[in-house]
Amino acid sequence: MSAEATNSVTPGPMPGAVSGPVTPAAPRRKSRPRIDLRRLGRAALLGPAARDRLPDAISHVVDAHRAHHPDADLDPLRRAYVLAESSHRGQMRKSGEPYITHPLAVTLILAELGAETTTLTASLLHDTVEDTDVTLDQVGEQFGEEVRYLVDGVTKLEKVDYGAAAEPETFRKMLVATGNDVRVMSIKLADRLHNMRTLGVMRPEKQERIAKVTRDVLIPLAERLGVQALKTELEDLVFAILRPEEYAHTRELIVRNAARADDPLAEVADEVRTVLREADIQAEVLIRPRHFVSVHRVSRKRGRLRGSDFGRLLVLVNEDADCYGVLGELHTCLTPVVSEFKDFIAVPKFNLYQSLHTAVAREDGQVVEVLIRTHQMHKVAEAGVVALGNPYAPAPDDPADGERVDPTRPGWLSRLLDWQEAAPDPDHFWSTLREDLAQDREITVFRPDGGTIGLPEGATCVDAAYAQYGEDAHACIGARVNGRLATLSTVLKDGDTVQLLMGQDPASEPSREWLEHAHTPAARIAIQRWLAAHPAQAEAQQTEAREDRQGEERAAAVRPATTDASDPASEQAGVRPATGNVLTDRPGATVRLAGCCTPVRPDEITGFAVRGGAVTVHRVECAAVARMKGAGRAEVGVRWGEGTECRVTLVAESFVRPHLLADLTEAMALEGAEIVSATVEPPTQQQVRHTYTVQLPDAAHLPALMRAMRNVAGVYDVTRAQPHPQGA
Repeated sequence: MSAEATNSVTPGPMPGAVSGPVTPAAPRRKSRPRIDLRRLGRAALLGPAARDRLPDAISHVVDAHRAHHPDADLDPLRRAYVLAESSHRGQMRKSGEPYITHPLAVTLILAELGAETTTLTASLLHDTVEDTDVTLDQVGEQFGEEVRYLVDGVTKLEKVDYGAAAEPETFRKMLVATGNDVRVMSIKLADRLHNMRTLGVMRPEKQERIAKVTRDVLIPLAERLGVQALKTELEDLVFAILRPEEYAHTRELIVRNAARADDPLAEVADEVRTVLREADIQAEVLIRPRHFVSVHRVSRKRGRLRGSDFGRLLVLVNEDADCYGVLGELHTCLTPVVSEFKDFIAVPKFNLYQSLHTAVAREDGQVVEVLIRTHQMHKVAEAGVVALGNPYAPAPDDPADGERVDPTRPGWLSRLLDWQEAAPDPDHFWSTLREDLAQDREITVFRPDGGTIGLPEGATCVDAAYAQYGEDAHACIGARVNGRLATLSTVLKDGDTVQLLMGQDPASEPSREWLEHAHTPAARIAIQRWLAAHPAQAEAQQTEAREDRQGEERAAAVRPATTDASDPASEQAGVRPATGNVLTDRPGATVRLAGCCTPVRPDEITGFAVRGGAVTVHRVECAAVARMKGAGRAEVGVRWGEGTECRVTLVAESFVRPHLLADLTEAMALEGAEIVSATVEPPTQQQVRHTYTVQLPDAAHLPALMRAMRNVAGVYDVTRAQPHPQGA
């Protein structure tokens, strides 16, 4: 059967088994009594109640449902329970419990999250088609097409192997079904949560296999659907199974903290209540304990934990404007930690999450994190897509035309449908999806028009281009990040402003090298799709790339141009000094700019006569000038002429990373610099030194060129060449 689990009321740990995580101690509001699934199982065996009465076995579901939907029609729940109980009668779980206890528990989880009646009805029936003689047609006839659609989607998901051996095409179809109705995955996640809660009698190796699948696929999906209440509990259950020693240590930390006499969180909570009461702001201030995995992460990050590290304060208000009012009062009356402030109300996260994040510091140095949101924001933060109700129901003044439209669907799910349509093959879709699920952090970048683009952490300008323009991004020729020209490989940071520069040629083609800088499925799939459709152009790009690499290798083989240009060896090194913008007191003499200091306007300069009657020009502070004066060489008067063209040698210091040379030379080319010669020294301690002699159309461009080079990722300094005296 689909729900392989054991008794949810496990008397104690068993060899190889793991009991569920302990909830960290914290002030709690009065809640309903603990639900006894054994009692529910006995009630189920007694059979359905009278035709018009609700069965006692679903009373807890009804109570939870009415708390969110007081006017809901409960008849579909009654009829669904009657059908599910009679269909599963005689079937038992591995623990010996009546099987009906499983769909009841799954439905209760969803009811607590605020799911609407249609979702709960489908949840009660979610195993009937797979495990009993009930057919989809029967479900449709008795409960309507919506319930039939959901049960069919969950049934298909039950057949998917989420492990490494999953059939990619099957998995793609299943996730497409999820993308077409988010409620399908909501039921699946609740189903997995109940199975994880009751995993105790499984063999350890099977516990571990199920936990790994939950960690790799279902927890990231819960995150993207915004169902934090399910995600955090699943994380803790997986943590207990896969990392039992660290789980036990974290549990001990939580228990020890709960036994403390003082509670800094409670003290700050009282202080916040006082501040808001005096400001006449109606708010509910709660202590929100961190779950096990969160405590573990904080302990790894900060080392020794203090009392304030075991939870956060949650401030709930009625209106959006009150959130900012609370923030202002806290920052005025307490000591804010400005670096901890984030506004997810103005810029919601990709999974619908909205909240203000801030932190305040106590006199003893402890920092207390504070979350500020409305009650509705909190509902969505906890339940995500489950809190949306039926997102496919047409508005009263907008009758449905037969097409399933979900204007509130999270952007990730919308993108998923686009990926599966554009992916060249199922294997590529599967690998791309797994990569995307592994990304657990997202950044927001801004467009010049004020719009925003959500991207995974580590995304580049290539990713931003395809996120904004889709396949039209093939024509992207560059970008400006925070007003500065940047290469398409530039890694973006949260809050950056990105202006994408688009070419006008409709036949523009993407570069194969963009794949190396693309991190999002949208970008990678679009580029690979174009390459697959244009094999001739793709092959030409490969040939051109090989030639470019060979050219870079030849340029890197050039010796550094750090000798006096009066030495003929400097010409052999590829330095051809420019002369059109320097005048000398020796009419007719050939003028050369020294390769050692490559002077540019408005540098103060001097000259020396060299072999053949030529005059070499140096910056006055060049070390070679002092050396030649010491040797008795006579100076020759030189001055800048009317020309503006110049040549200069720049030294870039950088960390070692792939494609740095290509990115650096691209940035220089965008600034109009013509590279005359280049040297890349062998790396030492992951650092590398580049020396470039470049021709500029105007010396005034030099500061902008040096800034552009410094802005290349990995480059930490760019200076004019300053050779040391010989023997120094």
